[in-house]
Amino acid sequence: MSEKNTNQKRVLILGNSRLVVFGFRGELIKELVAHNYDVWVCFPNGPFGEGEVSAKEYGCHFIENHIDRRGTNIFRDMSLISEYKKILKSVSPDIVLAYTVKPDVYGGIICDQLHIPFVPNITGLGKGLTDGGVVQKVTIALYKKAIKNAVCVFFQNDEDKRFFDSHRISYKNGIVLPGSGVNLQKYIPLDYPGDNDPVRFVYVARVMKAKGIEQYLEAAHVLKAKYPDTEFHICGFCEENYKKTLLEREQCGEIKYHGLVDDVREIEKNCHCVVLPTFHPEGISNVLLEGAACARPLIATDRPGCKEAVEDGVTGFLVKEKDSNDLMNKMETFINLSNDKRRAMGLAGRKKVEKEFDRKIVVDNYMSIIKRI
Repeated sequence: MSEKNTNQKRVLILGNSRLVVFGFRGELIKELVAHNYDVWVCFPNGPFGEGEVSAKEYGCHFIENHIDRRGTNIFRDMSLISEYKKILKSVSPDIVLAYTVKPDVYGGIICDQLHIPFVPNITGLGKGLTDGGVVQKVTIALYKKAIKNAVCVFFQNDEDKRFFDSHRISYKNGIVLPGSGVNLQKYIPLDYPGDNDPVRFVYVARVMKAKGIEQYLEAAHVLKAKYPDTEFHICGFCEENYKKTLLEREQCGEIKYHGLVDDVREIEKNCHCVVLPTFHPEGISNVLLEGAACARPLIATDRPGCKEAVEDGVTGFLVKEKDSNDLMNKMETFINLSNDKRRAMGLAGRKKVEKEFDRKIVVDNYMSIIKRI
């Protein structure tokens, strides 16, 4: 641990993966470093990348910790609370920023105990808040304790904020951001595939049931038989036990599975449409924002976290949740559009994210809060 410079404010960022911290908050980290903040980041190494190399590139410091991202056993999470307490005492930050449920909750509880200014970001409600039952009650109780004294709570959509308000999870100051925003200089419009190219769809997400992989595979199965030239691509880390299914579907020619892709633009440049039939409780889907920024039409679920990114019939299509038939119908409608119409949808999506989802909006909001402390 480096000795703290009394002339330099120290910011600690808690997350659950390299993607969450550097992938979606890299611009904020760069801005903080440029303004002479001493930035520390803390998350587990894993399939979404290692922290050490990225920290050096961004001019900050990395601490690895351990998080069971999908576990719901609060007793197992006691070790995370203890770990956070040790880290916060060691780093001694002037402010802590947190992203995703467990860093928000357990980081917030320790910040409150140690009287450290805390700014959580509700990146989606998570299954703990949406599935009901005992787990929901415990999660609500934890949030009430974690964010009651937070400097500011950032939400990614209006409906998540309404959920907190309706369940009396109190906070001092709540601001709704345009999700995590999208870097419009990095994700630029890609040339659209040619008029004679076969239509190519791409699913970009963790491969798991709640992200709609089963609906996508069912649609691919039916539509491939009807439109043999059409291609169905899948990009994402296999979070659940779908590898055997993906291999079988790939061998019979229904899909093309690319695994976890470092730069999805390399796949999207050859694809006509990004598909995300998720029913997972999203904040605002970064996949959709990035796809739209690259001028790709979107087909996504009509639910919070997705519908904000899609203007139905203009920048893509919205589909009913868990409805394979509706997904197939919208994908078939897309197949039968002219390529000029598809291209126009993508360009309209680009204009939408330029107007509503520029990541600079998010960074400016964070810098404003941090400078006030």
